[in-house]
Amino acid sequence: MNYTLGIDFGGGASKATLLASDGSIAATNTVEYPTSYPRPGYAEQNPLDWYTATKRNITAVLEKSHVDPHDIAAVALDAATHTAVLCDNNYNVLRPSIYWTDSRSTDEVAYLKREWGGYIYSHILHSPDTIWTLPQLMWVKKHEPEVWEHTERIMFAKDYVRHMLCGDYVTDYIEAEGSMFFDYNRLAWSDELLGLLGFPKDKLPEIVKPTDFVGKLSKAAADETGLVEGTPIVCGTTDTAMEVFAAGAVNKGDMTVKLATAGRICVISDRAFPDPNLINYSHIADGMWYPGTATKSCASSLRWYRDTFGGNYREIDEAAAGIPIGSEGLMFHPYLNGELTPYGDPALSASFVGVRANHTKAHFDRALLEGVALSMLDCKKTLESVGIEHIDTATIIGGGASSGLWRQIVADALGIRLARRRESDSSFGGAMLAGVAAGMFAGFADALAVCNSVESYTEPNAENTEQYERLYQKYKLVHDALAPIYHGL
Repeated sequence: MNYTLGIDFGGGASKATLLASDGSIAATNTVEYPTSYPRPGYAEQNPLDWYTATKRNITAVLEKSHVDPHDIAAVALDAATHTAVLCDNNYNVLRPSIYWTDSRSTDEVAYLKREWGGYIYSHILHSPDTIWTLPQLMWVKKHEPEVWEHTERIMFAKDYVRHMLCGDYVTDYIEAEGSMFFDYNRLAWSDELLGLLGFPKDKLPEIVKPTDFVGKLSKAAADETGLVEGTPIVCGTTDTAMEVFAAGAVNKGDMTVKLATAGRICVISDRAFPDPNLINYSHIADGMWYPGTATKSCASSLRWYRDTFGGNYREIDEAAAGIPIGSEGLMFHPYLNGELTPYGDPALSASFVGVRANHTKAHFDRALLEGVALSMLDCKKTLESVGIEHIDTATIIGGGASSGLWRQIVADALGIRLARRRESDSSFGGAMLAGVAAGMFAGFADALAVCNSVESYTEPNAENTEQYERLYQKYKLVHDALAPIYHGL
């Protein structure tokens, strides 16, 4: 039997999935790594942590599965987009990577909106925001000129790790779209926007397809991981593209709801929907797109809460289940690092509002889960406001989907049925992508038919949906009242 390996790099951990040609999963493994917050609004990760996690993950899945490494036909990687790795000419990392949740580049964003907003919107299909690579790199150029002076290579997260495995220097077109210096109209790096950085286009990676083979595993990487030297390496792509694929969203109108580091709602379309509140990315299926909305701090809100106030996810779930809808007046807004849809406002801050003496920690537990769900409702209403049609069932993906309580809260808040597939994480999608590239599956639809099926549905409760709609109106009022205060801070 043949196998493929998909490796994902998320906001707080890397996961590897070893997939067999019959659709079964031979093994998985997850390794966490930290995000550092050196100053308010900053968020950074060390690229070497990603590679360390890769080595540990590969070693672990081989040990767990007892699969002969010679039977692994291909490896594909994916990661959150926007995350640049700055290297010198020898691919030495020059500084920690600015993660996409970082909001330090507000001045650069203001400049881009003022001087380049129209051009960027027409050529990049997005509005400037701190999530994009361009303003992040403008910040580095201005505030760390000694780093910028030695920058000879700009890579992205999964591309850096893949370089460590096989020595290539390429990226895929979906990843490139996340940089804010890739021109959608010309399908090439933008000379005009790169001019703002003073960075030559010929020093950027070559752009290829996610399914392209880009190298073979080096001897050094083979020695460090246990894989066989020469194992084919597929380019791979972004984590959301792989999650959308893993969720079976390949046809127009298919919809995904993601509860991961960020929360996202994506709808498959045959065209882009340029809008200041939407993020447009190409799909791995030719001619298709997955325009989507995003809330910046979704499962990362829960992780922050757990790490700050103690407990574990199971305990939080169990306690929250005993609290009624609305948390008896306690409300949470998940703006830990500003917010994307529908505000595009990096100055927003998270808050618990309405605290009373009767509130226990369990109330805070529930309020946090509900606050994220209401932020997701903001996202859904934004999609519908621009006329993107979708079916009445969405596939729920991301680590937060493992909570039955959170799934029910989200289904009720959004008022839609949620389907949960056997697997939905991006490492699984990456393994299927590698299988398509290696000929293990005939195509994307075949990979889904062989590997993935719906396990369960979560039906919305109409009465609960009405309660959440009323709660949502109060949620919006609190945002409107507090936003000017946060801007003043």
